[in-house]
Amino acid sequence: MLEFIFLFFIIAAGTGGELCVSHAMKALGEVHDFRPAALVQFVWRAARIVWMWIGIALMTVAFFSLLAMLSMENVSFVVPVTALSYAAGAAGATLFLREKISMQRWLGVLVVCIGVTLVWLSRR
Repeated sequence: MLEFIFLFFIIAAGTGGELCVSHAMKALGEVHDFRPAALVQFVWRAARIVWMWIGIALMTVAFFSLLAMLSMENVSFVVPVTALSYAAGAAGATLFLREKISMQRWLGVLVVCIGVTLVWLSRR
């Protein structure tokens, strides 16, 4: 049961964190100037966006959940099963970031989900 909780946090918090950071980066815009002073200024602007900090916090929860899950399960199970985050990412991008996802990408997500199901069924 504990594995389900950690898996949920890996997928939900990790994907949620990536969506929050993506939202923050879209607000900042692209990096065009790679001089050190310009990069420092860009990082300073990013640090003042709340969505960036929420994303970092969520990804931290996901990271420590991954460590916990790896202490309980084999890596050959954990890594493939966490690929469900690709499906969650596509759904989140559609719902929260209003991105358009092509049919080809949705088919790719379906293939990933089928693969995760096969790995899950092989569990112990």
